[in-house]
Amino acid sequence: MSNYIFEGTLRGDLGKGARRRLRREGNIPAIVYGADKDAVSIVLNHNEVLKCFRAEDIFTSIVTIKVDGQEDKAILRDVQRHPFKPLITHLDFMRVRADEAIVVEIPVVFLNEEKAHGVVHGNGQVLQHLASVAVSCLPVDLPNVIELDIKALELDGILHISDLPKLEGVEYVDIMNPEEMNDQPVVSIVEARVYEDADDEEADDADAEEADDAEEASEEDAE
Repeated sequence: MSNYIFEGTLRGDLGKGARRRLRREGNIPAIVYGADKDAVSIVLNHNEVLKCFRAEDIFTSIVTIKVDGQEDKAILRDVQRHPFKPLITHLDFMRVRADEAIVVEIPVVFLNEEKAHGVVHGNGQVLQHLASVAVSCLPVDLPNVIELDIKALELDGILHISDLPKLEGVEYVDIMNPEEMNDQPVVSIVEARVYEDADDEEADDADAEEADDAEEASEEDAE
């Protein structure tokens, strides 16, 4: 499990003006909530936060929040960014408890995509239906990614959520309807489509017309 640490201080001034001042000073306002504790507003250093965002698994990792000597384990729930500048403007963290399951969206990665049976032998193309799936598990069992080997998948074949690898302590769930699992398709291999440019089509028509003219001329000469 990755070990990301966010060190900050309690935030005193609230409001839009205070947030702007923090950002001008190179800081980020953030909030930490959950685990039956009061929500607290904190301040983080922007450059230190950016270092953590260089990793792809930051959204699927349990992180440590250190504030004034206190530590909390949490997961990143929301990131707000500047509309056109490469800046993070706010972070939301949800505390987690070691004995309490959490629900997190985990990205799905395909293995052997180029070697898939339907691609190699059926001239098909891989169609991804779901980029991520929701899982429920204890924080210690949280996977950073779900890997699905599709080497044996044939043309017109489909793999569903129920075909994903079984991970110890991890349950696939439907966020919208936790009581009933919706076994959605994750990936399929479909027949590859070939698109012709309009110029190519016109050239083909011209070639066909030329061939017809030549054939007609040959027939007239023969007569």
